[in-house]
Amino acid sequence: MHDDFRQIGDFQVAALSDGNMEASLDLLSGIEITDAGEIQRSAGVVEPGNLHIYGYLICGRGRTILVDSGTGGVNNVGGQLKSNLLRRGVTPDRIDTILLTHAHPDHIGGLLDDNHQAVYPCADVYLHPNELAHWLDDERFAQANERAQRNFTRVRKTLDVYGTRVHVLNERPIVEGLSAVPLPGHTPGHTGYRIDADDRSLLIWGDIVHFPYIQTARPEATVAFDIDPVQAQASRQRIMAQVAEEGVLVAGMHFGGSDLLWCCRLSAGIS
Repeated sequence: MHDDFRQIGDFQVAALSDGNMEASLDLLSGIEITDAGEIQRSAGVVEPGNLHIYGYLICGRGRTILVDSGTGGVNNVGGQLKSNLLRRGVTPDRIDTILLTHAHPDHIGGLLDDNHQAVYPCADVYLHPNELAHWLDDERFAQANERAQRNFTRVRKTLDVYGTRVHVLNERPIVEGLSAVPLPGHTPGHTGYRIDADDRSLLIWGDIVHFPYIQTARPEATVAFDIDPVQAQASRQRIMAQVAEEGVLVAGMHFGGSDLLWCCRLSAGIS
């Protein structure tokens, strides 16, 4: 492993950048755009409409686990995660487990290559049962707009390619010390993954925030990508209070740069 990782008990956890995507502050609701922009400027964010995309590599207890897969370069967005995985000396066939926080394109897109073949041929894929049900719901598909239908189609194709290696999460730990944490709202089965050790804990909380400085300071702010904004806000407020109380380290899929990859004590904001 390189030196840009965190040791959490028996696990080494590394952030893998997939690149960036454009996302205007106009996507936010529940906050004035001028207020959102001021929070960004005060935090020193120089590209307020630029979202970072991350996945996470977890190695330990004989497992090599990837949390989310990035975009796979779909629509010329991101697509750097696989190369950053290789830079760490980890080839795709070494990944034995893929944990999905949810199935939006910037999280599931990297599971298939340009020929619609599995990028991670030896991996079992896990997601929340509510997430699986959502993307396989024909009624929801029929009601979706054209862009959303493309997302549904990509998810379904991906699940079909991985076939019997797709599994639903349950209350049992994925491996001792690593458990799923339901965080619904952004999508019906949006899920975080928590590592607990004697000396510290880490929660990879997926898309609890898209604009970290804004939504930790103003957790009522929701984003257009949220399928259920009210539930997403409730999950954000609940989990922020919990990690602040417990002093849990947090990793997110849209944190922005090395100073934001790891944080704790969210009652004081991202630090």
